[in-house]
Amino acid sequence: MDRNQFIGLIVMLVFITVYFQFFAPEPIPVEESNNTTELSDQNLNESEIVTQSELVLSDSAKTRLNEMKFGLFSSAASGVEEEIAIENEDLIIKFSTKGGMLSYVELKNFQDFRGEPLILVDKAHSDIDLLVNHLSKNVDISELYFTTNSRSKKVSADTARISFRLTLAADQTLTYTYSIPKQGYEIGLKVEQQNITPLLQGGMILSWKQKMNRLELDFKDARNRSTVKYRTTIGDVDELSMTSTDNEEENLETPIDWVSFRQKFFTSSVIGNSPFTKGYISSSINFEDTTSTKNTAASLNLPLEDFIANKTALRFYFGPNNYAILKNVAPDFGENVDLGWSVLSWINKYAIIPIFHFLEQFIDNYGVIIIIMVFILKLVLSPLTYKSHLGMAKMKVMKPELDELKEKHGDDAQKAQQEQMALYQKVGINPLSGCIPMVLQMPILFAMFYFFPNSIELRQEGFLWASDLSTYDSVLSLPFTIPFYGDHVSLFTILMTASTILYTWSNSQVTTVQGPMKSLQYMMPIMFLFFLNSYASGLTFYYFVSNIVSFGQIALFRKFIDEGKIKAILDENRKKNKDKKKSKFQQKLEDAMKSSKEAQKKSKKKNK
Repeated sequence: MDRNQFIGLIVMLVFITVYFQFFAPEPIPVEESNNTTELSDQNLNESEIVTQSELVLSDSAKTRLNEMKFGLFSSAASGVEEEIAIENEDLIIKFSTKGGMLSYVELKNFQDFRGEPLILVDKAHSDIDLLVNHLSKNVDISELYFTTNSRSKKVSADTARISFRLTLAADQTLTYTYSIPKQGYEIGLKVEQQNITPLLQGGMILSWKQKMNRLELDFKDARNRSTVKYRTTIGDVDELSMTSTDNEEENLETPIDWVSFRQKFFTSSVIGNSPFTKGYISSSINFEDTTSTKNTAASLNLPLEDFIANKTALRFYFGPNNYAILKNVAPDFGENVDLGWSVLSWINKYAIIPIFHFLEQFIDNYGVIIIIMVFILKLVLSPLTYKSHLGMAKMKVMKPELDELKEKHGDDAQKAQQEQMALYQKVGINPLSGCIPMVLQMPILFAMFYFFPNSIELRQEGFLWASDLSTYDSVLSLPFTIPFYGDHVSLFTILMTASTILYTWSNSQVTTVQGPMKSLQYMMPIMFLFFLNSYASGLTFYYFVSNIVSFGQIALFRKFIDEGKIKAILDENRKKNKDKKKSKFQQKLEDAMKSSKEAQKKSKKKNK
């Protein structure tokens, strides 16, 4: 408590004491009666007495108390609250004359996991306030009453405007003017004042407290994908930790372009036409609250010079995390869709999403779209896949000679490796030729880990037994929870795992992998069985279809790859390269192996 608050409290206590001592009405005498029942009926209970005392105090001291709380803004501290509803093609928005701010936002074209209206903002879970510094304290404008001539309506023109005015004196007004387009998810706000600035001792603060309503079936996943995100004026986009269970907070000292309360599939956000000068954001979890995923807050300082010049303007976005929409809202606003880091994000933005949206124009079944996407990507990547299989076929042809080298040199692994490298050079084989094409395909595979779980287009879209491709498919609910697996059985994940094991086995028939590595390659599919059991069924379905198509590719490639011809080519290369000098790379590799071998020998001698 600071000095001014302390003095205010003392003044209030003195005022109340004087009031009750000299001005309070005499208590009404209660007639005595021997009838206990009659007294019980006539007496007021304790809560009623308290209520009466409060009403008496409110009627007599209300003006003075409001002056102490709101200062020169107190003339607007009383009034009647009204709610004005505006509806466009995508939103139902309600404004309150108490505070003049948004009090309710519903997305008309979406439903929550219960099939009920999808509400992003409501009075129980959201509080958007404008604070002004007056008489060395923050006055909450949301507690004051505005007037409006607008009435509830549906937007029929291109843009509808609705104004709320706060009047302090004849020449002192504060006006909020909202602009709502006929369609879309953005709401504009312009703040104008007349002779208000002399009342301010500091800047203005937009305070927004948001309990994120639970909208998705998978509560844990929705919580782990919810956060507060922001962009600074230097172009950095950052966020509070999504998966942390601790209270997260951050002071933003660099000017900020926008701040968003990002959920898995929906975002509530404020964008400044001029940057917010600084701010504070936070998030926390109330594990006892099953109606909200996270409790978030933002406190943003608005430029005072804009307010003085009547240039304060904000935009609010309440809508889906659809990249095609978000990328046009504000710079880097598309980052509210988690498309992965760096290369993965580029692949999703410039390859996966364009293909997906193109197919959407002609096909309304998202399961079919996923199948077609598999065929398109497999076709595009087929040259790399063919090269990989060709490299593995070459290694298979050379396997007998490689085994002979291992037997010849016994435990001398370095000598055997040198001989292998020399053999590869003679026959013209790059030992990495079978791996490099597969490595080049990995970014696309990993990009899918971000695309499918965050694709709002798949939300509540069913296919086969999966009711929602954006979350896991469950064919069996377990009465217990298996660690790292969950309490349900995803059939798409099982099919994906089984097909991956079969694909791995099929590939092993044309590779030279031996020993522990041959068994280890089967561990990854088993790990995915646990890891992906609670992932989006669209992702596991994609990988399952991809494996099936890969089987067809293997069968097709084997018809074109003749191991006899490969052996003949390798023998011809052997003749051509018989007297060929070693490459610089091979020479350096052999020198490094020799140095390592000599160091090992010296180490053994010292140990003896």
